[in-house]
Amino acid sequence: MTVGPEETATGPTARTDLDAAVAAVAAVAAEHARSCDERAEFPVEALTALRDTELLGLLVPAEYGGPGYGSSELIETTMRLGRADMSVAMIFAMHCQQVLALVRYATPRLHAELLPEIARGRVYLASVTTEAGTGGHLLSAEAALESDIDTLRIDRFAPIVTGGRYADGFLITMRSPGSDSPSDVSLVYAPRELLDITPSGDWQPLGMRASHSGALRLSGRVPAHHVLGEHGRFRDIAAAVFAPLAHLGWSAAWLGTACGALSRVITLLRGPSGRGSYDLSSELLLTRLASARGRIDTVHALLRRTEAMVATAPDLTVPSSQLLLNTLKVTASEQCLRSVEELIDALGMRHGYLRDSPTGLERSLRDLRSAALNYSNDRLRLASGRLALLDPEVRLVW
Repeated sequence: MTVGPEETATGPTARTDLDAAVAAVAAVAAEHARSCDERAEFPVEALTALRDTELLGLLVPAEYGGPGYGSSELIETTMRLGRADMSVAMIFAMHCQQVLALVRYATPRLHAELLPEIARGRVYLASVTTEAGTGGHLLSAEAALESDIDTLRIDRFAPIVTGGRYADGFLITMRSPGSDSPSDVSLVYAPRELLDITPSGDWQPLGMRASHSGALRLSGRVPAHHVLGEHGRFRDIAAAVFAPLAHLGWSAAWLGTACGALSRVITLLRGPSGRGSYDLSSELLLTRLASARGRIDTVHALLRRTEAMVATAPDLTVPSSQLLLNTLKVTASEQCLRSVEELIDALGMRHGYLRDSPTGLERSLRDLRSAALNYSNDRLRLASGRLALLDPEVRLVW
């Protein structure tokens, strides 16, 4: 999973360059976060900054013009963006998930055509994996690809496509050509210019409003070499890239959001208005701060341990590895939300609950409420229960 930076790459290759690029994007995200949330608008300015800094190419190998960074830098970048705006962090992490799938599984021809464009910030990728008949279940598909000698025909409706109206290309799951089995799933890349795209409905959620994850219908033809891996082998891509990168990236976005919330609360408490409004020796206040920080540290430790496992494990499909990945997602989604709830209780109505508070706790709470629903925790717990039955020795990941 980890890919080291190389000297010949372009973009933010040195750590100082990367730090500066992330800081620049985070500043833009923070500037527009409130307005994008209020209007449920996609963070166009932040996407422009991601393009200009070439952070969209973070995981592109040096041979294709990228810096060749890996999972550690992805997590760090996503966490820092999450401090400013969770929607921007999720948009970035999900784009990087698509990039790594291309790096690992695209044909050499598609590598040469597409990866340099991603490295230069010209291609933002969206994921099309949800379907009305299957929900968020990755490993089944109802809509089927049609194939001739040179092209693949796409006709697909997706109820949720994060940033889809602004994407330059899509990775789309569909049933393999000629197959009658919903579990025979292929993954195909489709550039925007080869598709007819029809938005459906409006996007007015409780939180994650700037992610603009509305429904789309996509139809068109793409070259046959745009299939990733082999037809019907999306399960392999899901196990090696999609699921691990989703759980690592999502958890980093949630953790960054919780860290940002705690940081703003402590800044308020230590400032003149906070010292005048709150008793900083209050045992109840201090206990709640300690509990919120403890939840954050727990998630961070679990995230970094899971990252190390993903980077080194020879087989991510064994029960112990799958259980750790599922536990990370469930734990991060619940504990990051709970930490913000405790901060709201600590500050009370004025700075804990009202929308105009500089702490931004109200928006953080709404955004983090989506975490348990983003590939349902209930579904993951059921899967983990079945996996636990396959491991009577209770072998832990070291």
